[in-house]
Amino acid sequence: MSGPPGAAAPAQVIEAELTWTGGAFEPGVRIEVGADGRIVAVGRLDPAPTLRLPGRALLPGFVNAHSHAFQRGLRGLAETFPPAAGGGGRGGGSFWGWREAMYELAGGIARERFRALSLAAFGEMRAAGITAVGEFHYLHHDDPEAADWALDRVVLDAAREAGIRIVLLQACYRAGGFGRALEAAQRRFRAPSLGAYWAQIDRLAGALDPAFQSLGAVAHSVRAVPVGEIAALHAEAKRRGLVFHLHVEEQRREVEDCLAVHGARPMALLLRELAIGPETTAVHCTHTDPGDLERFAGAGGGVCVCPLTEANLGDGIPPLAAVPAAAGRLCLGTDSNARISMLEEMRWLEYGQRLAGERRGVLADRQGRVAMRLLTAATAGGARALGLPAGAIAAGRWADFAAVDIGHPALAGAGADALAAALVFGAGDGAIAATCVGGRWQEHRGFRMVG
Repeated sequence: MSGPPGAAAPAQVIEAELTWTGGAFEPGVRIEVGADGRIVAVGRLDPAPTLRLPGRALLPGFVNAHSHAFQRGLRGLAETFPPAAGGGGRGGGSFWGWREAMYELAGGIARERFRALSLAAFGEMRAAGITAVGEFHYLHHDDPEAADWALDRVVLDAAREAGIRIVLLQACYRAGGFGRALEAAQRRFRAPSLGAYWAQIDRLAGALDPAFQSLGAVAHSVRAVPVGEIAALHAEAKRRGLVFHLHVEEQRREVEDCLAVHGARPMALLLRELAIGPETTAVHCTHTDPGDLERFAGAGGGVCVCPLTEANLGDGIPPLAAVPAAAGRLCLGTDSNARISMLEEMRWLEYGQRLAGERRGVLADRQGRVAMRLLTAATAGGARALGLPAGAIAAGRWADFAAVDIGHPALAGAGADALAAALVFGAGDGAIAATCVGGRWQEHRGFRMVG
């Protein structure tokens, strides 16, 4: 049953030692999976297991709601900060300096390297328990002058080879800043017009494997797409039933520039111009006003936080503690892929809030459980943001699972009641024994399945 998506997987009945049922790990649970890769039934079922997983705890596969796969090529680069000129000063860096390194990578990357970086990122994701990715894709063109969209298919093909479910979040990128033309390095990102953007969406839609691939619409940011065009993109996405994502207020300079041009902060501008609903996910919200964030979450909007990238870039910490309603709308992303670990993203989602507020348990649910809220963000929250029938072990959902090695040293002494918190706060990716996408299994780190 191992291997990438392709031919239909055989129907199977799976029984792990423990299975996550939405609020707890329980023994004796069987999962019937159909040949179409979807879950048929879950519970104490009569059919005998065709696949037993002793020593394993089964979770929904993690859902990575925000990735830029090609940025995997920056790992280890842009991490040196020479002293300031003049001597005696302290060196430093910023998002904007990092962005120049990213533009250098994007401007010179050849198709084969782009494919290799995407494949490497997606493969690491599978080994980290991630079974679905929202690829926020804006590096479209092999030939920037021809606007050939050639790299869109490369991303989809790399995901297929890695065996990961993908929602290609096709980004519209129109400007080099508020009222500014595209810079040379940004021309590989450009959508020549909204009509050209939707024409490419239509071409991609006709070539997808519907069992493992789907599409979402994206306006890169308020600085890269004029607000009137963002509103038009959002309205058309809703009409087509597509999810809609965009970067929002990652940097203070973006907020200041938007205020200067529009007299409003980016989130306030979006709330004014768009009919926000559950289809909309704002990525980062690092510097969003709590009142704006509360209105956005109250309208049904989701928030994708990428703690490891936001820390790496020195972005800041979003004001989640100030908006309790936002905690129920959270999902997680690996963004720049400087480090790919959904377990670390989960714990640092909470730890960042602890550091900012100098208290513990900031994202606890009504029962006081932090691990439950974090697991939900990494599974059901991501699935909701990507419009996927995944993120839970339930009938009708895709059979996307992460199998955890209960005997891993990092989980020693954790019984079923403590296993979720031990995994989220104490384990690394080495505890991930195997993953399953649409009923097709892949083993990790030398673990072997038991049939």
